Amino acid sequence: MNTSPVVSIGLPVYNGERFIKEAIESILGQTYPDFELIISDNASTDRTQSICLAYAAEDERIKYSRNEKNLGAAENYNRVFGVSSGRYFKWAAHDDVCAPEFVGRCVEVLEHDDSVVLCYPKSIFIDEQGKHLGEYVEEVDYTDPRPHRRLRTWLMDRPGGWCNLVFGLIRSSVLRQTALIGKYDSSDYILVGELALSGKLHQLPEHLFFRRDHPGRSALAHPGPQKSTVWFDSSAKTRRVYFPTWRWFSEYLKAIMRVRIGIVDKARATAMVLRWAIRVRYHLRRDVVVAARTIGRRSRTNWSPAE
Repeated sequence: MNTSPVVSIGLPVYNGERFIKEAIESILGQTYPDFELIISDNASTDRTQSICLAYAAEDERIKYSRNEKNLGAAENYNRVFGVSSGRYFKWAAHDDVCAPEFVGRCVEVLEHDDSVVLCYPKSIFIDEQGKHLGEYVEEVDYTDPRPHRRLRTWLMDRPGGWCNLVFGLIRSSVLRQTALIGKYDSSDYILVGELALSGKLHQLPEHLFFRRDHPGRSALAHPGPQKSTVWFDSSAKTRRVYFPTWRWFSEYLKAIMRVRIGIVDKARATAMVLRWAIRVRYHLRRDVVVAARTIGRRSRTNWSPAE
C-alpha cells in the first residue's frame, strides 16, 4: 500500500522563532489535507527547535530534523526536497503565510493539466505584523506552448526583485531533473527559468500567498552578490571574487542543456539567453570591472617591498 502523500511541503529555516508559528499554522490550516510538512532546521540558535518540536508532537504530518551545523540556504532548501515523497512539492519560507486554499487550488490545476509544471497564486505583501502592504503585480503569461517563448517571458517581461514563483507547487518529477537551488546568488531565478523551459507555469487568479517584507528577510540581511552567495553557501568566502551576471548567464545555458526538449527548442532558447546577455551587457562589464578592482586592491594590500 502506497502511503506517500500527494503533496510535500519543505520548510527550511534558520533562527525563525519570530514568524515560524504563523507559517506552520497557515500550512496546517490548508483545506487540502493530504500533505507532509518537512522542516529542516539549519542549526538555529534561537527557539526555532522547541517551537517546531511542539508542533511535530501534535501533528504526525510534520517531520522535523536539525542540521548539526549551518549548511547554507541552498543545501538546506535542497535537503527538504531530497527527503520528500509527494507527487508535488512546495517550498515554504518561515516568514511567509499561505491562505487555506493555496495547496488545494494548485493541486486542481496540476491534476487536470499535465503540461503545467508549476502552479502559483497571486501574491500580497505583508509587514511584520501581518498588515497588507499591497499586491505584487505580475501580469505575465508563462503558458505559451513553446519553451523558448516561456523563457523569453521569464527573462524579459517579468517584474524584477522578487521570485515568488519558486514558492508555488511544483511537479516533483520535473523538479528532480533540475539543478535545484544552486550555491550562488539568485539561483532561485535560474531554477524557475529551467522550470519554464520544462513546461507551463500557471498563475491562479486568487491572492493566496502572503510574502512578508521585513528588515530580517534574506535579501535585506545579506545584500549584494558576495553576502548573498555566502547565505546560499556557508562555505563561500566573502573576500572571493564574484562574477554574478556571468554566473547567471552560464547557468541558464547549462539549464538549456539539461532540460528535456528538442534540439530546435534548445537552439531557440540559447538564442534567447544570448539576447538577454546583450540586454544586461552593462552588468556583465561591471562584473569584470569590479573583479579587476578587487584583485588590484588585494595585490596592493599584500605587496611588500623587497628587503
